[in-house]
Amino acid sequence: MSKLILETFKTTIQEYGLLEKKDNILIAYSGGLDSTGLLALLLELREEWDFSLFLGHFNHKLRQKADEDEKFVKQIARKFSIPLFVGRKDIRNYATSRRINLEEAGREVRYNFLKKTALKIGKVKIATAHTMTDQAETFLMRLMRGSGLRGLGGIFPVKDEIIIRPLIQIEREDIELYLEKKKMSFRMDETNFDRRFLRNRIRLDLIPHIRKNFEPQIVSQLGKIASIIREENAFLEKIGKEKAQRSILRENDQHLLDWKLLSSLPKALARRVVQEFIFDLKGNLREISLEDVDSVLSLKEGKERPIKKDLVLRREQGLIFLKKKPHPKIKYEYSWNGRSPLEISELKLRFIGKRVEKGESPLRFDDKTTAFLDHDNLRFPLLVRSRRDGDRYRPLGAPGQKKLKEIMRAKRIPLRERDRRPVFLSGDEIVWILGLAVSEKFKVRDGSSNIFIINKL
Repeated sequence: MSKLILETFKTTIQEYGLLEKKDNILIAYSGGLDSTGLLALLLELREEWDFSLFLGHFNHKLRQKADEDEKFVKQIARKFSIPLFVGRKDIRNYATSRRINLEEAGREVRYNFLKKTALKIGKVKIATAHTMTDQAETFLMRLMRGSGLRGLGGIFPVKDEIIIRPLIQIEREDIELYLEKKKMSFRMDETNFDRRFLRNRIRLDLIPHIRKNFEPQIVSQLGKIASIIREENAFLEKIGKEKAQRSILRENDQHLLDWKLLSSLPKALARRVVQEFIFDLKGNLREISLEDVDSVLSLKEGKERPIKKDLVLRREQGLIFLKKKPHPKIKYEYSWNGRSPLEISELKLRFIGKRVEKGESPLRFDDKTTAFLDHDNLRFPLLVRSRRDGDRYRPLGAPGQKKLKEIMRAKRIPLRERDRRPVFLSGDEIVWILGLAVSEKFKVRDGSSNIFIINKL
């Protein structure tokens, strides 16, 4: 059995390219069964592969025996002359402050500790003791929660190119037999027997029941299924990312999802594009369900869909985008003679005006910073103010007047930017809005003698 486990261990390392000779390895070591099995197997390979081993132990301060576990880990480190790094944190307080559950809080803090420790050591891989049994438990948990292929792929052999799982093809029972033969002691975590936790009920009740009454090899079978799903999901994910690159646009610091392209895809790929889109917006897919994704696919034109409290998506003009909280409206109004510089303190914007004779200098059109107007058609002083509901004008080349709100929407100017575009008026008529075309009525014509130029500095 000992030889067989070692061979499986080596095969897993080689199959997934987890380790190379002379690597630095930081073992996430709790002192429990699985992590002690990982340590024992790496010790067996250390001489042959010339590994440098390090132990990283995190004390969550949750259990009465947590400090005793830490003492045990220190003894093991001394026994095998392995450098030890220890982290400690009150996870209950951390979970409360972050409003997350204890399991998530523990995982988050533990991995942060391991990654920081890895940086101290330098050029190190973090080995965690996830087994095939963990894989089977995870598969069943996610199956019950209605996870898609991504979730059913379970625990990956490699994560973030630094975290490795060399035990992922070995069952926990085999590790226990291996440690018995090696006469290596380990710590027992009493919380593993607390049936309030779903994972424990799966481990203690469901898997033994299936083993006894349905399939003796259920753990290895689920491990194989998870492996197949990961491989097939990786293929679909690659295609999904390619489709996402075409479907997701980035304009003015805003992410936009092209509905026409999205709706032309098979549903399986469309879902993946939506997931990529949400990932871009949120930074992760935590707590995003299949129902959330499908609700985006069924989003109607002009409608909104709250995915999470801080994630509301809207479909408008064939584009899906994140609806952001509206900023308080900025209101301002200035009378400008066009000769002295204009300072709009509310926006921290500055403009200058200049009258020139036609033909005096070439006209370089740039609506984002400059406007060229028929000076003799203007009435000074100009009124410069924030936009108002009902503002309308006829942009250069347009067949008729349009609402300013609709023009800005068509130009995809983000809502938060719209109040930062000053409106210039001659009398009560709009002549120019920063970033948009000048008014047809006030444009420079063939018969214009004098030109008034507005420049944003």
